[in-house]
Amino acid sequence: MHRSLRITFIVIFAIAALGIFAVAIFFPAFRDFAYAPLRELILPPPKPVIVNIYYSTEKSDWFDGVIDDFYKAGNTVDGKPIELEMKKMGSREMYLAVLDGEQPDAISPASSLQIAILQDLSEDKFGESIVKANQGDNCRSLVETPLVLVSWAERAQALWGAEPNSHLWQKLHSALTDPQGWASVNHPEWGYIKFGQTSPLSSNSGFMTILLLTYDFYSKTSGLRAEDILSNQEYQQWFLEFQGTISQFGNSTGTYMRDMVAYGPSTYDFVAVYEATAIEHMENASNRYGDLKVYYPPATVMSDHPLCVLDAEWVTPQKAEAVQVFTDFLLSREAQETALLDHGFRPVDTNIPLDQPGSPFLIYQGNGIQVGIPAEVEIPPGNVLDTLLNFWSRNIQR
Repeated sequence: MHRSLRITFIVIFAIAALGIFAVAIFFPAFRDFAYAPLRELILPPPKPVIVNIYYSTEKSDWFDGVIDDFYKAGNTVDGKPIELEMKKMGSREMYLAVLDGEQPDAISPASSLQIAILQDLSEDKFGESIVKANQGDNCRSLVETPLVLVSWAERAQALWGAEPNSHLWQKLHSALTDPQGWASVNHPEWGYIKFGQTSPLSSNSGFMTILLLTYDFYSKTSGLRAEDILSNQEYQQWFLEFQGTISQFGNSTGTYMRDMVAYGPSTYDFVAVYEATAIEHMENASNRYGDLKVYYPPATVMSDHPLCVLDAEWVTPQKAEAVQVFTDFLLSREAQETALLDHGFRPVDTNIPLDQPGSPFLIYQGNGIQVGIPAEVEIPPGNVLDTLLNFWSRNIQR
C-alpha cells in the first residue's frame, strides 16, 4: 500500500514537473518560474543575452558602482539572463570605431554631440544612419552635467570682478592674449595667465569648450552653420588666438582638476571641465591654495550621456530589449540618486531634487555650484560639428 502511494506520488510529481518545463520551452516568459532547483536535470540553463556596450570614461565610476546591483536584480529578457560586456573608451574614439566596422550593440558617449556626428557620418558612409536618436527609447540620456570654468577665487575676482557677466569668454580671451599677463590687471607677481582644456579630438569637454567659444563669438545660442566657421576670418582669428594660448591639450578632463588641486595656481589659473568633475575634486582642494570657484558660462552645453541602441543588422531584438532593460535600471531612482550623491551628476529624473540633504549642490554652494544653470545652446547638425573639429585639427592640433 505504502509502496503504491509512493509510486503514485512520484508519477504525479514527474508529470507536474514535466508540464512546467514544457510550458517553459514554448513560453519563455514563464521560465523564471519554471527554472527551479531541478531545472538542470530536465532543461539546460538558458543562454544569456550578451550585450556589448561601449561607454565613455566619465561615468565609469558610476557604472562600476551599480552594475553589480543590476546583476543581483536578476534582470532577464524572454527568461534569459542579461550579460553585459562593457568597454570603456573616449567618446570620439567610440564613434570612429563604429565607422571603422566595430560592432557594439549600443554606445554611450559623453554627449549627444558625438551622436549627432555619428548620425551624419554613418549616413554618408553606409547610406543610412546607424543610430536613430529620435526614435522612442532607442536613445535616452542617463545623467547630465554642464561645462563650467573652475578658477582660484582670488584670480577670478581680479579678472572678472565679483560676478562674471555675459562677457566671461571675451574677458578671458583678452587676458590670455595680452602679453602683460596678470600685470594687465595689476598682479605682475602672478606671471602669465594659464588656461587649460582638453583636446576636442580626444575629450568631450574640449569639444564642448570650442563649441561654446564659437557660439559666444556670434552672440547666439542656436543656428550655428558651417559657413560661420569656414568663411569668417574675424572669427577664425579670434578663435585661433584663444586656442593658441594653450601650450598643451590633455586627453582627460579629470587630469586638469587633479593637477590644479595638487599644484595650485602655478599650473592653472582657469580650466574648463565638467561640473561633476569639479564637484569630485572640490573636497581635496580645501585648505590648499585658496578657494576654488566654479563659474557657469553665459550659455552652456550639457554632457548628457545618451545610451543608444545601434540600428544595425547584428543587433537582435533581444539585444535591443536588453539594452532598454539596462537603461531602465540606470534611470531608476536608486541609480539616479547614486549618480547625484556619489558622483555629482544631475539626474535626468526631474523628480529627484538636487538640493536634498547630502547633495553636493548644497555642500559646495559656497564654491559656486548652483542648481540653476544658464540656457543651453542648440546642438548643431553633425556636419557643422565635424566642420568645427576639422577646423581645430588643421589649425591647432599639436
